[in-house]
Amino acid sequence: MTGAAGASPILTVDLSQWRAGGEAAAKVCADVDESLQKAGFLLVTGHGIDPGLPAALRATARQFFAMPDDVKSRYAVTVGGRGWIGPGLEANGYSEGTETPPDLKETYNSGAQTPVGIPEIDDYWFAPDVWPAEVPKLRELFTAWTSQMKALSDDLLALMAASLGSAPADNPFADLAGNSTWTSNINHYPPMAVVGEPEPGQFRIGPHTDFGTVTILDREPGAGGLQVYSDEGGWADAPYDPSALTVNIGDLLEYWSGGRWPAGRHRVLPPQPDAPEEDLVSLIFFYELDHDAVVTPLEPPVGKVGGRPPVVSGEFIKERLDAITVG
Repeated sequence: MTGAAGASPILTVDLSQWRAGGEAAAKVCADVDESLQKAGFLLVTGHGIDPGLPAALRATARQFFAMPDDVKSRYAVTVGGRGWIGPGLEANGYSEGTETPPDLKETYNSGAQTPVGIPEIDDYWFAPDVWPAEVPKLRELFTAWTSQMKALSDDLLALMAASLGSAPADNPFADLAGNSTWTSNINHYPPMAVVGEPEPGQFRIGPHTDFGTVTILDREPGAGGLQVYSDEGGWADAPYDPSALTVNIGDLLEYWSGGRWPAGRHRVLPPQPDAPEEDLVSLIFFYELDHDAVVTPLEPPVGKVGGRPPVVSGEFIKERLDAITVG
């Protein structure tokens, strides 16, 4: 069954109903189109992911984040690298042209491990993952989770193509993500006792849109949690369903849709005065296309804006990644 999550413009869709086909699948597609037009976000149930896997991954990640900084720094990388991205290195609001204080988070990052044999491509898009010896289970669990997220992302792209009228045999993404440049973050949002009183305009993650196609988020709700922007309601807390994954589209999919679907603009609030001890961990999977995939926007009447030129996925995304790096 599909429907609204409370008064939110973000709808909940059941992926198992779409997979089953028939009238229920057509309703799912209509709800996908409606929700993405309004907010660039969905809640997705029926995804088939065993909740035990993200729970185990989150618990193991907490073991890593609890270690001293001098231990974590052995695995330190800059934004876009594979490993630990410490506090103060990202300000996502920069991507909107807003100079904000650094985001109040730390991250452990992994990415696609399918190099193409061209050093300048492999060094950027397929850099080797780095795994902490102190928490050996992290590699096994993170790799298992990202493998499932990649398969789910392919399904989501097929669903989105179907929602704009593509027959299964005409899914345009089938030939564009054979060697995708996905990345995945485990974000830790520490309590106020660790990060201090937030500065004016400072967030756990500043307002931004993601850059690729679809983002899948397995999140913990909180007072300092996810907010989504829509023209209908402005900034509002994102609806939460423990059985659902939160999915939003990024700039590249907005471009492909000819502006029909706005990339989901969102932020993560800073620690709140009424919940200063709140400590959250989110699992995030950013799906992209092949680094050299050429994306051709849909023309009206499906797309809203005509005449946009094709873009190359890797070039499109790298420009945005560079914009959020502090310093």
